[in-house]
Amino acid sequence: MDKLGIKLIQSFRHSSPYINTHRGKTFVIMLNGETIENVNFSGIINDIGLLHSLGIKLIVVYGIYPKIDSILLKHKMKIHYHKYIRITDYASLQQIKKISGKLQLDITAKLSMSLSNTPLQGSHINVVSGNFVIAQPLGVNDGVDYLNSGKIRKINKKSIESQLNNNNIVLIGPIAASVTGESFNLISEEIATEVAIALKVEKIVGFCKEKGLVNTNGKTISELFPNTAKQIIKQLMINQFVPTSLVRFLIGAIKACNSGIPRSHIISYYEDGALLQELFSRDGIGTQMVMKSSENIRMATINDIGGILELIRPLENKGILVRRSREQLEMEIDKFIIIEKDNLTIGCAALYIFPKEKMGEMACVAVHPDYRNSSRGELLVNKIKIKAKELHLKKIFVLTTQSIHWFREKGFIPIKINFLPDSKKKMYNYQRGSKMLIIDVN
Repeated sequence: MDKLGIKLIQSFRHSSPYINTHRGKTFVIMLNGETIENVNFSGIINDIGLLHSLGIKLIVVYGIYPKIDSILLKHKMKIHYHKYIRITDYASLQQIKKISGKLQLDITAKLSMSLSNTPLQGSHINVVSGNFVIAQPLGVNDGVDYLNSGKIRKINKKSIESQLNNNNIVLIGPIAASVTGESFNLISEEIATEVAIALKVEKIVGFCKEKGLVNTNGKTISELFPNTAKQIIKQLMINQFVPTSLVRFLIGAIKACNSGIPRSHIISYYEDGALLQELFSRDGIGTQMVMKSSENIRMATINDIGGILELIRPLENKGILVRRSREQLEMEIDKFIIIEKDNLTIGCAALYIFPKEKMGEMACVAVHPDYRNSSRGELLVNKIKIKAKELHLKKIFVLTTQSIHWFREKGFIPIKINFLPDSKKKMYNYQRGSKMLIIDVN
């Protein structure tokens, strides 16, 4: 089998847990104006169709900013904002309705395509739009009338759920009707947020120019917490006359996160296949906002034995680790610490205690190949040191054949066998010839 075939098989195997996890769940996908105008939009539509075919219930919310401003300028119409919110007069509303209506039809048409030799071949997706959101006017603020700019009064939750249960994609635009029969211009990101909260969806996905949020070094922030997001918003709003689509999505994601939505994702509309990479790979490609980390370091339980064995067997086969049977692991499981990410064990280490000498042995240190260039190994060392300190141990030692320099970089120093606890000296395997290193617990 060629490399391409092997890579394809591995991709399917790695994505299968996420396919099973996402099936039957409800996602909100926020398509802002920049995403819709990007050349990669057709690819994003195709990927949305693929999500639907995998059994994911989808609510697609679309926005039309900054398209609105360009159309209003083209027609030489005035553009007004108050407190970062657009003031929509009657003439502007008519133009906005035209843009929104055209986009609704265009998106529906793209999702309806099922011709041969297209990514949506044979899909036959039903797209449903309607009065799922009921609006009301924003009214007057500081003497300024927002006119036809509105806010959400009610989400027709049961109607949306009914359509999703009928295997339809629900499509929602920024124009919503009121109980008085008027139309109002709403902020799309607010619609996405409130719909997500009302339906208690699994996640919200939004798009931006970069791969996600980036730090000062230009690297993508893979995981983000609400408090940090608030600081990022402050930075993004410097010298901004109105909030960008990204800022509005972040504001909504913070509210969604605090309201119990597990994850909100920010990915690139430039990156082909970013939606699939984000949702069906362990580390994703963009930024996800979470209330608590998807990664957890904790004491192992009997249920973790399978994951530990899967992690350490390749290293045992290479002679890097001493082989342990399942029975031995079952008896010693209380000595193990694991790092878990999305139900996958990506790191482990054990601490064996020698109370007479007040020493501990750090053993069976293993990190998943995909994470060996990260800080997970150092995290395990620090966690073992904390555990040793709780047990009033003074020193930790390790025996290793191939990771000598790595442990030295972490502060361990080489020692001779006479420094080991007496019982460990008797068990030392001279044929294996492991090097010994030690560190103080402080």
